[in-house]
Amino acid sequence: MPDDAATVRSAAEEDSAFSHAPVDPDATAAYGGHPDQVIDFYAPRPGGGPASPAPLVVVLHGGAWRARYDRRHITPFAGHLARRGFAVANVEYRRGARPTDPGQDPGAGDTPVAGRWPDTLDDVAAALDALPTLVREALPEADPGRTVLTGHSAGGHLALWAAARHNLPADAPWRTAGPAALRGVVALAPIADLGTAEELGVCAHASRQLLGGEDLFAQRRAYADPVLLLPTGIATTLVQGRADLVVPPAVAESYAGAAAEAGELTGLTLLADVGHFPLIDPAADACAVVAEEIAQLAW
Repeated sequence: MPDDAATVRSAAEEDSAFSHAPVDPDATAAYGGHPDQVIDFYAPRPGGGPASPAPLVVVLHGGAWRARYDRRHITPFAGHLARRGFAVANVEYRRGARPTDPGQDPGAGDTPVAGRWPDTLDDVAAALDALPTLVREALPEADPGRTVLTGHSAGGHLALWAAARHNLPADAPWRTAGPAALRGVVALAPIADLGTAEELGVCAHASRQLLGGEDLFAQRRAYADPVLLLPTGIATTLVQGRADLVVPPAVAESYAGAAAEAGELTGLTLLADVGHFPLIDPAADACAVVAEEIAQLAW
């Protein structure tokens, strides 16, 4: 159990990350008909990096796949990356339903259920498939040939999953013929191993809820768990705070260990005295580390 000081620090980090005013995008485009099927685009700011076309960073926000957390909370991070010279695509996707909705985990109580199966994964796949066309139209300053995928927490899970779609079972509707055209993935405190996350009860058993409940968890893991979809053949770095009380380091460490066993070298950057939210907080030193990790893959 975390001590009182750790809990207080974690709360302060969360308050800081959520204290920034949302940053409005330069353009927004739809990749489907649902209100959540949209992507916000941020043009690189002058002086932030080498001349355009700029590398494209695709951001997948976190929030335990639950509806209350939308892309707005990560727009300060998107703006921070744009100021660093990146073109940014901030992806929205459908998230959790109420516990009383059909097909959702009845053990969730009054907590909004994490994710919609299969809608959440449908949306991430559709957004990435549509992205090259949307970028050409909405963000001509971007170079889609230098794309880095990043995501925080539940979004880190989605980023790792999206990079592994070519390894999905043959009957998976999201499977691709080959690896995604990515320079790499930078996953931030990701829920990278759903089995380990479930053992630890991460985010009130959000992993179980994402897959539709306890009865379906084992069956659906092969279609949704990044740790079961290795190796990807795509350069991947995990950035994790050692003091993270939301998604403990053991989850990222499990993924990195599985990647090594699969013959893939996955970077794991562990930051001392850093919790869950500084990774996306422009006011935190950890956020600068994240931007540098992205730059190392993108430039």
